[in-house]
Amino acid sequence: MSIWEVILAFVVVVLMLVALLANVLVLICFLYSADIRKQVPGLFILNLTFCNLLMTVSNMPLTLAGIIYKSQPGGDQICHIVGFLETFLTTNSMLSMAALSIDRWIAVVFPLSYHSKMRYRDAALILSYTWLHSVSFPIVAASLSWVGFHHLYASCTLYNKRPEDRTQFVIFTGVFHTLSFLLSLIVLCFTYLKVLKVARFHCKRIDVITMQTLVLLVDIHPSVRERCLEEQKRRRQRATKKISTFIGTFILCFAPYVITRLVELSSVVHISSHWGIISKCLAYSKVVSDPFVYSLLRHQYKKTWKDIINKILKRSSINSSALTNESHDRNILQLKE
Repeated sequence: MSIWEVILAFVVVVLMLVALLANVLVLICFLYSADIRKQVPGLFILNLTFCNLLMTVSNMPLTLAGIIYKSQPGGDQICHIVGFLETFLTTNSMLSMAALSIDRWIAVVFPLSYHSKMRYRDAALILSYTWLHSVSFPIVAASLSWVGFHHLYASCTLYNKRPEDRTQFVIFTGVFHTLSFLLSLIVLCFTYLKVLKVARFHCKRIDVITMQTLVLLVDIHPSVRERCLEEQKRRRQRATKKISTFIGTFILCFAPYVITRLVELSSVVHISSHWGIISKCLAYSKVVSDPFVYSLLRHQYKKTWKDIINKILKRSSINSSALTNESHDRNILQLKE
């Protein structure tokens, strides 16, 4: 193995471990907190977490084996199943992010009618469409034998071995990425930019009230006035940072891989195998970032983890105190004897 292959293998191992840990933490929070389970977005996050976990345990290990051995890991049957899952899970996770953005858009832009427009039934219908949309492409690819081990990405994925099917495969790949990556990106941009517009409008209203209050309070201490102005600035930046994170991580992680897949269809451009694996690792990094972007860094999940840790610590302290009392009583009985 070259130094590049060792580095790439190490990166895949790190991504695999962090992704497994982070997504399991999200799942534990979901199972522990009744408040999280009651919320409609919890269904989308659960679906996204399911896709991420399945991707971590099925696709990443085979990519690691492909990097190390430079050949197809396992038999053709296993590779076809993993390639099918890769196409299905990637599309499903993209559409789940789009569904989460639609949920946020309705909650922010239509707050009074949110509970009537986004119910559990509506979320279940959206998820049903997500699954049908996601499974249709790998079914077509598997039926046409367009799934196999691709040396450029060291992965079991969409791959056409027959030159006579090249035109059909090019059309299929273009339609697939248009209706998965591009469609999700358009939905993300539309919904989150609408959310940002509303957030900025509310920030301006709050800023006007804050400035009027500061003008009226002539005797206010300069440090208090400065803190109010700093909070005003942070409030304006908060929504922009969050939305930039949602859209930015989506583009940064998926765009290089999708562009590489499309450029690869042209026989004119030569693509390095190292870049192919790097673009695949960037796509895998979305599995790592999703738990933090959509779940673990939110206040409700932080509170849930604090409750879990406090419960564990309290139980361990009770057990230790019980053991101490038991040993103390035993010592007293021995002295009496």
